[in-house]
Amino acid sequence: MESVRPLRVAPEPPETVLGGQLVETDAGPLLTVRREFPLDHRHGRVALERALAISADALRVLGRDGAPPDPRRLLFLDTETTGLAGGTGTYAFLVGAGWIEDDRVVVVQHFMRDLDEEPALLAAVAPLLERASALVTFNGSGFDVPLLETRFILGRRRWPAALPHVDLMHPARRVWAARFVDCRLLTLEREVLGHLREQDVAGALIPSLYFEFLRRRHPAPLRPVFTHNRYDVLFLVALLGWLGHALTDGEPDLDDGLDLAGVGRLWERADPERAVACYRAALAVGLPAPAAHGVRLRLAAWEKRRARWESACALWQAATAATAFDPRPWEELAKYHEHRARDAVAAQGIVAAALHHAQAAGAPLRVMEAFAYRLARLDRRLAPRQPS
Repeated sequence: MESVRPLRVAPEPPETVLGGQLVETDAGPLLTVRREFPLDHRHGRVALERALAISADALRVLGRDGAPPDPRRLLFLDTETTGLAGGTGTYAFLVGAGWIEDDRVVVVQHFMRDLDEEPALLAAVAPLLERASALVTFNGSGFDVPLLETRFILGRRRWPAALPHVDLMHPARRVWAARFVDCRLLTLEREVLGHLREQDVAGALIPSLYFEFLRRRHPAPLRPVFTHNRYDVLFLVALLGWLGHALTDGEPDLDDGLDLAGVGRLWERADPERAVACYRAALAVGLPAPAAHGVRLRLAAWEKRRARWESACALWQAATAATAFDPRPWEELAKYHEHRARDAVAAQGIVAAALHHAQAAGAPLRVMEAFAYRLARLDRRLAPRQPS
């Protein structure tokens, strides 16, 4: 008797499993998943509405791409791809895009059910780019944007080259590189925004999950990929809101000295006076000793540039008390007293003390030789002249 093979049950369609719908584009159908979040929705500790309240000055500092874009037309963009190497063989199979619409944040995810649906995906993304005032990404300048631009060119579509771009990875590094072990997206999301993802899929596994879907057509394993991508977009909105709030006019509304110091580094290129205000506020709030030392030296350097010598000297003097010997404040004090205040005796005393501390700390030979040379020169200058 011939055995009967069990019938294979066809997998549920992706739009049913992933909670989306098929939409028609000018290049064919495409699966799209849309979610909406009220502006008071919090991603971690930060409400999404903060991104809408960002000032023109803050956007100018973060983007540095000319005139600040309209916050209501920002396009928050994140992609999931078939690989991390880039190049013409890499596809963006899932493009997550977020924007502010009336009283909510809309997150739309465009998904290629097969590689031949790329024209439809590009057709869906193109109008989003056309109406955007700027792109907001995290490491987008190094990956997402060049990849999408390549796909647009290969698909014979025009990429909006003049569209401003705010890549939040660069300002994030200026603010937090000295504080955290790394400035990866998940690190900042956890430590800065206070959002901890549960059962998140590792980014390195996402390409293999997509290829497995192409082989077997079972969409359920892609659910965490869509969640991961959606969180990435919400992270962009919340982080922009955090940075925008920190870059408000006047003294930032922050109670953490390390955050204040980081925002000061962010302001340095655009408005040094605001950077100085942040550094002063950070020292007033309190910092760990190594961070306080670094902030004093940065603040003293700006005070020196503006010839505010009393303030600069006070900061250098405080920096000489650091536990670990640092020759820089000693050198600055010696140069000030010798060349600016014309007080060679004071300079001599500072250099002698610096040399003593350098020797006690076992400083590098070149440091001790530099102080010894300077001290010998001052000694010769101050030695009583012998009658001829």
